[in-house]
Parts: sequence; structure tokens; C-alpha cells
Amino acid sequence: MLPFSSLHLQPPKPPLFAPSPDPLCLPPSKSLIFSPRIKPMTTTTLSLRLQSSCPSSTTKANPKTQTQNPSSYDLKIALIGFGNYGQFLAKTLISQGHTVLAHSRSDHSLAAKSLGVSFFLDPHDLCERHPDVILLCTSIISTEEVLKSFPLQRLKRNTLFVDVLSVKEFAKNLLLDVLPNDFDIICSHPMFGPQSAKHGWDGLYFVYENVRIGNEENRASRCKTFLEIFEREGCKMVEMSCQEHDKYAAESQFLTHTVGRVLEMLKLESTPINTKGYESLLDLVENTSGDSFDLYYGLFMYNRNVLEMLDRLDLAFEDLRKQLFGRLHEVVRKQLFGNAESRKVLHENYNKGHLNGAAALSSRSESVRFQGSARTYEYEAGNSSCSDDSSKLKIAIVGFGNFGQFLAKTFVQQGHTVLAYSRANYSDVAQKLGVSYFSNADDLCEQHPEVIVLCTSILSTEKIIKSLPFQRLKRSTLFVDVLSVKEFPRNLFLQHLPPHFDILCTHPMFGPESGKNGWNQLAFVFDKVRIGSEGSRVSRCNKFLDIFAREGCRMVEMSCAEHDWHAAGSQFITHTMGRVLEKLGLESTPINTKGYETLLNLVENTAGDSFDLYYGLFMYNVNAMEQLERLDLAFESLKDQLFGRLHGVLRKQLFGSSENPQELSEEPSVAKFSQNSAALVSSSSETLNAENN
Repeated sequence: MLPFSSLHLQPPKPPLFAPSPDPLCLPPSKSLIFSPRIKPMTTTTLSLRLQSSCPSSTTKANPKTQTQNPSSYDLKIALIGFGNYGQFLAKTLISQGHTVLAHSRSDHSLAAKSLGVSFFLDPHDLCERHPDVILLCTSIISTEEVLKSFPLQRLKRNTLFVDVLSVKEFAKNLLLDVLPNDFDIICSHPMFGPQSAKHGWDGLYFVYENVRIGNEENRASRCKTFLEIFEREGCKMVEMSCQEHDKYAAESQFLTHTVGRVLEMLKLESTPINTKGYESLLDLVENTSGDSFDLYYGLFMYNRNVLEMLDRLDLAFEDLRKQLFGRLHEVVRKQLFGNAESRKVLHENYNKGHLNGAAALSSRSESVRFQGSARTYEYEAGNSSCSDDSSKLKIAIVGFGNFGQFLAKTFVQQGHTVLAYSRANYSDVAQKLGVSYFSNADDLCEQHPEVIVLCTSILSTEKIIKSLPFQRLKRSTLFVDVLSVKEFPRNLFLQHLPPHFDILCTHPMFGPESGKNGWNQLAFVFDKVRIGSEGSRVSRCNKFLDIFAREGCRMVEMSCAEHDWHAAGSQFITHTMGRVLEKLGLESTPINTKGYETLLNLVENTAGDSFDLYYGLFMYNVNAMEQLERLDLAFESLKDQLFGRLHGVLRKQLFGSSENPQELSEEPSVAKFSQNSAALVSSSSETLNAENN
């Protein structure tokens, strides 16, 4: 696949990109390393920086320790653009005692009155009030038009202009190009908005560059007073050049919005078995969905670093797909060209539904999936009393890696007898945990454990089950699995276990990382696939479930088919996004947004899991392929929206104003995605119905 940069030439530069004291078209350099320094901002240091492009520095002010001159905090600030963001800033400006004026193309006089802001429909009237500061709160796309139509001649000649756009090189060059030389300029970006800062601005980033500030003391003081508005609210003040900002923002802000918009197209919904990672993705969608497409398009159009980021994201997703399908191809080749027994296994796998592409849901699971009626309830601790020895179980853990050890700690703490067997030697670890370790499966089974808990990997489970000496176990032994897919182990158990063994399919929706601080309110999903009717067998099953209920788990009973349907949309999508982002080599920046922090945490949480686990989620969940295709369609649709809009802008430049790029709505692409997605689901449903029939 050719990179976007080779397919899409940079558009002709509009007039605002004309040569300026700090030209926009500097070649990007990946070798630049920016190290923000923590340094308090003072009047002295501010005046020394007035005419220079300053090295980035960071400070978080403590309003209580500052000596403040009350008169210096009385600014007359005019907001140009009084939509949601302008009103959001106005509340704080008013609360700090500043005089606030506002102008907007739409009539927001009622909103302004309720906030204590003087609203002007005519910009001439506003400018004749001679505000100290003009604060541009317009959209990225409309800023040039608004600024060029503004009656600058009616303002004082040393007025301070400040923008709050999400792209900075564009804003800086535009202000230098349009404003007279005697106007002061600060380019700023509050890295927050009404949604992310609804509980206050404390600890949130405010990025700024003093582009041009006059030498006079009153102008330096005015600049300092304006910046202190954000310091007093607890913002982390980060001074860096506009070029530095756009380099970091292409990764932190544009990437966050891109992932949020792709996931929004999937119409993700909360499920009964949400993981912490999936909850964070839902929060990301909620935080980015409130922003207009114009804002997102502005980030794409006016930050020269984002095309490379979009290209890298596309390549990362394509590389992950190649890994998955390459692994699948190896498995099929081995089965097709191996010995006769391998070909027989392949034929059986296709018939019995072990492979993702040929797995067929049972009539029961089919009806559950498409009716969407997940049968869940809260399992309450105390169904079996755990206060006496009769309530204790003898539990054998087969597969004593990280997850097996993780479960063993709690089993032992609750007083159960725990045995363990694994192909690798974990005897030392077992001894420390109070677990009896066996290197031979026959020896373990001869101990007659009441419960066998399979903590093997998805890929090795079938081999392990076939190798266990069932004849050495009691005939009513309870088998439990904890795999991340459920229909696959359910079918394995029903196929290979003798009919007098009990079966409980479970999935603790947490692990050593997400459950390190306890299991309270974490989901534990289970399906009583086959439990004997005798009271002792029912009681044993309840005792095992009670282990998790006593730890505070949210107990959710649902069929294996329901689980896999929900997990494909939550767990598989979460791991897919985490692995795609991991390939980008994301790093923390000096201007992280809350959304970007979410992505970094997601990468950290999923990077600890092996590729075998991820491949197992793909290979052994019948719904995973559909979700992967929907994710691919959503990403392609979003690119169509961006490049379609860009194409419209170029057409207007080439053919004049007869074609309006604003008419190139994103709706056709969204409709196309919806149709393709619906067709995919329909096709999948028809295939499954045909297989069932």
C-alpha cells in the first residue's frame, strides 16, 4: 500500500501562508527533541523573552502563594466567537472580575446577559469600546475570514490579540500576516474544553507562545495578567513554540480524535461485561463526539504533521491485519499439507466449529444473539456458607502461569486446598503460595480434586484437554475454564469430557494488572453448561462461584454465545486498538490531553498480553472477524470524509466559487459506512443461518 503522502500532494498554499517572519513551510525534523523545563513565570523573565522564540517551559502556579496586585487583574476582554467555547471561557473570566464583551455572527445576547457579558452584534460597536484583549474563539476554518473582516482600525493600536485554536502554526502566520505591526500577539491553546474541564481547570495544560509583545512595561504587564487568568485556575502553564505544539498535537490530539471518531462509527455500546479498557474507549467516544467535524477537519487541514500520523496509523492497522491473517494462513497450510491425520483434524474442525471462519452458532445461541436479550443477574455471596471446613474445595489448577498464580492466591487466602500442574516447573512459586505442585498430570488427578480449573492459553487448551488422564479422576469432577472466548471451550468440553463430568464455563473479566487492587465490582461471567442434579454437585458449583462473589465480583450469568457476541464488540476491539497504537510507539508529551492519556493507558494495559492471547480472541470467537471488518470500514470511511472534503477545497481553488466545499458533507461517507456495515452483519447472519440449517 502506498503511503498517503505519496498519493496526496500538499494543496496549494492559500494567501495566509505567504512569506512571513516565521514561515510555515519549514521541513519537519524527527531529530528534534524538546525537553520542557520547569520554571516559574515572573515579570522579569517574561520581559526578557518578549522578542524571542522561547524554549518550552512548564510551571504550575499556586494562586495562594502569589502576591497579587488587585488592579492588575482588571482587564477588558472581548471574545470574538461566542459559541460553546467562548461561553465556557467567559464564565471564568467573569468570575475573576474581568470585564467581558462578546461578538458573534449568531445572536447570543440572551446567553451573554445571563453570564454578565456585554454582547454586540456589530463588531464596530465592540471595537469602539477599546478592549485590552481580543480573544479569538472562532473555529479553525472560519478564523481567516473573521479576522480579515474585523474593523482593526477602530481598536487601540497596541491591542493584544490572543487565539485559542487547536493548531498553532496556522494561527501564528495568520495573525502575523493580517494584524498591523503595533498589535501584540499571543498564540495559545487551552488543552481542555467544556467536557474535559467540567470539574475545573486544575492540572490541565495551557500552552502558549508570546509571538510578539511590545517592549513597554504596561504591555508586558498586560500579557502577564492575561496568562495569570489560567495560572490562578491551576493550569499547568507550558510555554513552547507553535511549531513544537503542532508536532506534539499531531500525535496527542489528532490521533485521539481519529480513534474516537472511528469508534463512534462502530456505535459502541456498554455491555454487561465491560472491561476497564473498554470503559475507557466508551469515555473517549463520549469526549470526542461532542466536537464538530469542522474541528476535526481543521486539525487535519491546518497541522502539517497530521498526514504522516494518519499514514502511520493506517500502516499499523494494516500490519496487524497481516499478522492475524498470516498466522491463520500458517495454520491452514500446516493442516492442508501435513499428514493425513492433520487433514482429518482440519475436516473435523470445520465441521465442529473450531475455526473462526467456519464456526456455526447453535440454534440457541443464534436466537440469543440476534434477539439481543442478554440474560444476566447478580450472583449474591452466601449461596453456600464458607464458614466451616465442609465448604472448602480441593481445586486443581492446570496451567500455573501468571493467571493461574493470580487465582491461586485468592483460593488459598479463602482456605481452599489448591493443587497445580503445568508443563513448566513452577514448584518454587507454588511452595511460596502454599500450593501443592505436581509435575505429572497423573499424580495430580490421583489426588481426586473436586474442581479442575483450566488456566491454559486459548491455543493450547485442546491439546491439554486431550492429554489429561480422565480415568484417574472421580466421575463427577467439575471442569472449569477461564478462557477469554467461551463457545470454543464449551464445545471442547462437550466433545472430549465424559458425560458424567460437570462443566462450568467462566471468564473473569480482569487479570493481574486490572485486578491488582482487588476484584470488587469487576465482572465475572459464567455459564452452567452441565451441572448434575444431585444436591452435592449443585452445592459444589455454588461454592466455586462463591469464591468470586465473596471478593465483590459482579456476577453475570449468560450463555457462551452471548458472551462471545459482547466480547467481540468490547474485548476484541479494545485489544485491537491497543495493539494498533502500540505499533505507533506512542510516548507521553508535554501537552497530553485526557483522551491521549486514555490511549497511553490502553497501550500499557494491552501490551502485557501475548500475541497468542490476541490471536486466540480472533481465531476462536466467531464474531471477531465481523468486528475487524467493521473497524476497517469505519477507518476507511473516516479517511474518505477527510480527503473528500480536501478534494472539495482544491476544486474550489481550481474552478472558482461555483462549487462550495461546505456542500461536501460527510454524510455520504457515513451513509456508505452504515450500508456496508449493515450488509456485513446481514451477510454474516445469513451465513450462520445457512450453516445452522
